[in-house]
Parts: sequence; structure tokens; C-alpha cells
Amino acid sequence: MTEFWLISAPGEKTCQQTWDKLMVATTRTNNISVNNKFNIPDLKVGTLDVLVGLSDELAKLDTFVESVVKKVAQYMADVLEDSRDKVQENLLANGVDLVTYITRFQWDMAKYPIKQSLKNISEIISKQATQIDNDLKARASAYNNLKGNLQNLERKNAGSLLTRSLADIVKKEDFVLDSEYLITMLVVVPKTGYTDWQKTYETLAEMVVPRSTKLLFEDHDSGLFSVTLFRKAIDDFKHKARENKFTVRDFQYNEEEMKADKEEMTRLSTDKKKQFGPLVRWLKVNFSEAFIAWIHIKALRVFVESVLRYGLPVNFQAMLLQPNKKNMKKLREVLYDLYKHLDSSAAIIDASMDIPGLNLSQQEYYPYVYYKIDCNLLDFKV
Repeated sequence: MTEFWLISAPGEKTCQQTWDKLMVATTRTNNISVNNKFNIPDLKVGTLDVLVGLSDELAKLDTFVESVVKKVAQYMADVLEDSRDKVQENLLANGVDLVTYITRFQWDMAKYPIKQSLKNISEIISKQATQIDNDLKARASAYNNLKGNLQNLERKNAGSLLTRSLADIVKKEDFVLDSEYLITMLVVVPKTGYTDWQKTYETLAEMVVPRSTKLLFEDHDSGLFSVTLFRKAIDDFKHKARENKFTVRDFQYNEEEMKADKEEMTRLSTDKKKQFGPLVRWLKVNFSEAFIAWIHIKALRVFVESVLRYGLPVNFQAMLLQPNKKNMKKLREVLYDLYKHLDSSAAIIDASMDIPGLNLSQQEYYPYVYYKIDCNLLDFKV
């Protein structure tokens, strides 16, 4: 399970007592969750008005930064196209896996100095996440263009003879070149029509050179035949060929163009390899930055919400629960029994319950402060 419940409850006589009570209720008798203390430093409280406004701002910021974290993770998976099992190895926070980072969370004093106001800290995080988001868009756009151009060229060199590039199939000696009167045409003939082709190609137009056809290449369905004729018969030949279900490909042998195409493919392939390493490194570093910022927002939200709910002086214990999947419902009940005295009006209300006239803006409400952290950040299962 990569889902965590970050909760807080007011300190009893001491915060340790609050912690001990939770441990007894959830682990010593029934083992329904794995718990860790979640350390939040002494942040500057500020005024009540500021806290109320900040509560809403942090909710929006939480959603935004989570979306940045997911975008970076998903793009990492896209870039590591052939080795998605390696994705999880690269999705680290401060060099450790995400579960370890969350369960051993320590506030980063250097990045987010606690002498600053809560609003300033949230603005630092907001700027940082916006910068990562913008950089990701720019880098992804450049890499995707390169990848797209390369795929288009690769597609041209694959697929059916009716559409694929013929440059790597034909040779110079297959063509009559530099003739004022004669031209070599390339015709795609279905395998079932080989016999018809051999019988009829000389009569599809006047001035077809007898015995000039040659099978140059075959794929699963068709063959590519060359045929030589007089230039003035081209239109007539194309028309009659179409009537007989033979497809004339528009192709002129041009060594310079073919060489340029090959060079372009090599260049794009080299560029993609060159960009790959630095891009993966950038994604790795910035995933870590974004994820760390996101967990700090969760910490800020718990702090602000706990002060608003439980009052001053600041006295609450933040706790991180990793529920046992089979016992999630049971854990909710245990927590409710433990903390229902905090808010008599808060019978368990879950956003998934449809209660007419009640709009909780898709947010669960419990008598204790609660935020979910879901570490499963990718659409696929790694």
C-alpha cells in the first residue's frame, strides 16, 4: 500500500500521550496500520485571519504541486520507454524511496526557513513548483519534437510498399537514368496479381519496353516491380495500371535526396541519444524537488488546520498512518472512536457518500485533521 493518512490530534497532557493512545488503538491489539510520528517544527503562527486565508491557498497549492509531481513522474515513464521497471528506481526524494522519505520526514530548514512567515514559505514552494512546471513543458516539447520527427522518418521506412519510402530498397542500377526519352517506373503489384502483371504490363500503354520488368522487393502482401517505358506514355500507363489494380509509385531516383534523408535520420537519432541522459537527470532531480515541496505543503496544511481547529498555544501531535488495505474501514472506525469527542457534529462523513444538499467540495471531513498522501504517482503499475 502506498497510501498514507496524515492526521493530527491535540496533545493530551503531553503530545507523547496522544501518540501512545493512537499506537495502542491501532497496533498493539489489532495491527490495522503502521504508524510514524510526523515531525513539524515550531512554525510562525501569525494571525487568525492570515491562517484562514492560507488554509484555502494551501489547498489549491497542494493540488497544483501534486499535479507537477505526477507530470514529472509520468514524463519520466514516457522517456524511459523501454525500461519502465527502472522508473521507480529514479523516482526518489533526497536519494531515498518515497515511503522512506515520508515516514522519516524532516523539515528542510535550508530550503524553507522557519523564521519566515507561513505565507512566505508557501510562496517559496509555489514559485519553485511553477518553475519546475514551466521547465518541464519546455524540455518535454523539445524532446517530443525530436522524438516525433525521428518516428516519422522511421515510419516512412517501414510499413506497406504502397506508402513506405523506397529509398533503402532500390539501387541505381534498377533505373534508366539521364535519358531524354526513357523512364523507369516503380509499380506495386499484389502477390495474387503477379501472373496478370507479367502477362499485361507490356500492353498497358504504347511504348513500354518489352521484357523490362524486374521484381525488386517483396513484403508480406505485394511486390515492387520496375518497368521502363517512353516518357510520353507515362499518363496512359498510370491510368491503365490503376484500372488493373496495379499502383504506380511516384518515385524519382535522386541520390542527393536519399543521402540527405539518411543523414537526417542519423542526426536525429544522435540528438535523441545526446538529450536522453541530461533529460533523465533533470527529471530525477526535479521530481525529488517537487515531491519534497509537496510533502512540506502537507506539513504546512496540518499545522495551519490544527491551529485553526485546536486553538493556541500550539499543542498537537501529527501522525502518519500507513493503513493495512484490508482494514481501512476498521481504521476509520477506530480513529472515530478515539477522536469523536473533538467535534460532536462530525459523524463520519465521506465524500463518496451522496447526501442531498451537502456539498463538501469533494473533501472528506473527520473530527481530526486528515490529509491523504498517495505515493502511487503513475498510471501504470510498475
